[in-house]
Amino acid sequence: MTPPLAGAPRAWVTAALSLAAFMQVLDSTIATVAIATIAGDLGASASQGTWVITSFAVANAISVPVSGWLARRVGEVRLFLVATLGFVAASWLCGVAPSLEALIACRVLQGALAGPVIPLSQSLLLAAYPDDKKGMALALWSTLVIVAPVCGPVLGGWIADRWHWGWLFFINVPLGLLCSAVAWRLLHGRETRVEAQPVDRVGLVLLVLGVGALQLLLDRGRELDWFESAEIVALAVVAVVALAYLLVWERHEPHPVLALALFRRRNFTVGVVATSVGFLLYLGAEVLIPLLLQTQHGYTAERAGLAVAPVGLLPVLLSPLIGRYVGHVDLRWLVTASFLAFAACFAWRATSFLPGMAFETVVWPQLALGLAVAGFFMPLTAISFAGLRPEEIAGAAALANFLRTLAGSIGASGVGALWERREALHHARLAELAGRLEPDALHGLAMQDWGAAQADGLLAREIARQAAFIGANEIFWGSALLFLLLIALVWLARPPFGRAPAGAAH
Repeated sequence: MTPPLAGAPRAWVTAALSLAAFMQVLDSTIATVAIATIAGDLGASASQGTWVITSFAVANAISVPVSGWLARRVGEVRLFLVATLGFVAASWLCGVAPSLEALIACRVLQGALAGPVIPLSQSLLLAAYPDDKKGMALALWSTLVIVAPVCGPVLGGWIADRWHWGWLFFINVPLGLLCSAVAWRLLHGRETRVEAQPVDRVGLVLLVLGVGALQLLLDRGRELDWFESAEIVALAVVAVVALAYLLVWERHEPHPVLALALFRRRNFTVGVVATSVGFLLYLGAEVLIPLLLQTQHGYTAERAGLAVAPVGLLPVLLSPLIGRYVGHVDLRWLVTASFLAFAACFAWRATSFLPGMAFETVVWPQLALGLAVAGFFMPLTAISFAGLRPEEIAGAAALANFLRTLAGSIGASGVGALWERREALHHARLAELAGRLEPDALHGLAMQDWGAAQADGLLAREIARQAAFIGANEIFWGSALLFLLLIALVWLARPPFGRAPAGAAH
């Protein structure tokens, strides 16, 4: 067991590992606002351009759960360095890709290499801190990771509007090299124990098939009208069969690729489920709000990103404070306060998001949401890892981050699809109502010197806007209710877990 770090080395390791995790999460969203630009420059359609996002997500979702097994095979420090340097090389290749096909291939490589970085950065960071300061480490790490999806569209829109789209990927090169240099300098003598475990080939194949099919289903479902498409039905069948068989297989496999036995631990189950569902609701809203602003208020991608960005301000300021005192409070109360704040902010949105709303109407709830975010990720991670043995941390981090990543994908795709359905439903109802009132409405517009065609167009646009906002506000209300229900789940956890897991050093 290696001793914790102290002083400047610990500060440098914290910065390098947290920045590496931030960089990986950032890359999952940074290109979302530049799809049209990238596709146009490479001579492809916008629908084909979505594979720039999908290819990364599929490869990343598959590689995250495998990272625990790989870490045991080659060592956590060695795997972290290989993955980070490989990610740097893949990022450079993405930036110079001459065609869409080449870019997609490089994004697959980039996503696969990004997978191990997040759980390993978490595990290595915990190993660098003494028991009484692990809460601080988790607070600093989790702040960057949960804010990264919000920063991605802001930074991506700014780069796409001003520079060549290749810089969306080139910016990873200096950051990745810096993180790798610091990690090699300070961690190469702290390698974890290596075990010559056999390869769970069946589990690996089932994982690739199941997660790959599920991720493709989520990413292409809206484009293909979900289960009206034979392709989506086929993907659903493959995902269900492969993942169901994977669960059965891993129960009896002596060296499983997924450490599903961890779900026998009550705290791990409670923490991971609460984190995944909460992150699904949070990220779903963070995707929905910019979409609502761009389609109904005419915001540019950059302006929409700026409107949601304030959510990251308070976590950056409060997370160190929460981390310092986390060992002195029952973490269930901290998570309860976070979920109450989430519910209040979603309810605030549902009552204030209206057609014609001002920019600050979006900003203030986002700023207040930072209070909820600050008390969300770190305490739930500490609850999840409480009581785990040192050799279980890497596998637990991989499994927890895999489920969080998968939940985020479901949130981003599922909330968008739900919004479209609710919008269509309310559009039909409002159009029917407007049909009864149309003569009076058109007469009023005619009194303002509007022509019949202009009056019809204005009425149709107003119906569309009202339907979009009603549908979005229903989702906000539903999310608020689910956060309140999650509070009951959190109280199923059992102390002690006032600190992050002890003995994470190897």
